[in-house]
Amino acid sequence: MAGRIEEIYLGGGCFWCTEAVFQEVTGVIDVDSGYSGGSVENPSYEEVCSGRTGHAEVVRVRFDPEIITFRDILEIFFDTHDPTTLNRQGHDVGTQYRSVIFYMNSLQRDTAQSLINELNESGRFRKKIVTELEPFSKFYSSEDYHKNYYRENSYAPYCTFVISPKLEKFRKSRPMLLKR
Repeated sequence: MAGRIEEIYLGGGCFWCTEAVFQEVTGVIDVDSGYSGGSVENPSYEEVCSGRTGHAEVVRVRFDPEIITFRDILEIFFDTHDPTTLNRQGHDVGTQYRSVIFYMNSLQRDTAQSLINELNESGRFRKKIVTELEPFSKFYSSEDYHKNYYRENSYAPYCTFVISPKLEKFRKSRPMLLKR
């Protein structure tokens, strides 16, 4: 493993989905589900779900930039959720499910903004991207029962009907980025 590890905090709806995808990506060291962007210290899942804390469900993605680029991480992020719906992903509705990138530095911010501009100009999505770009401030790791959720509950209905199709689509579209 290289000496330099980078991290980014991504909110693409339910953190179970985002975690499951990034756990399969080569160069990703680890993924942790949690909450960011709100005003309450150490929020619980129930508090975040109330919509009153301002937090989004996010994943912290730690990766080796010598194996996978930050831009690749962002492209995977945009490929595996709908960045054009405000405060929702499918049936999950609320500000906690917003599409958001909590960037660590100006290079990450600029790279994300550039990719958003490219995607909007390309017409790849029928609507404009509403993904928020916010400077990172704090991250609160989720409760243990949310961690590795798909790996430990792949036959649960939500996993079967929501996460499994996303994973299959990702595996088919970007096999070169999968861990071996």
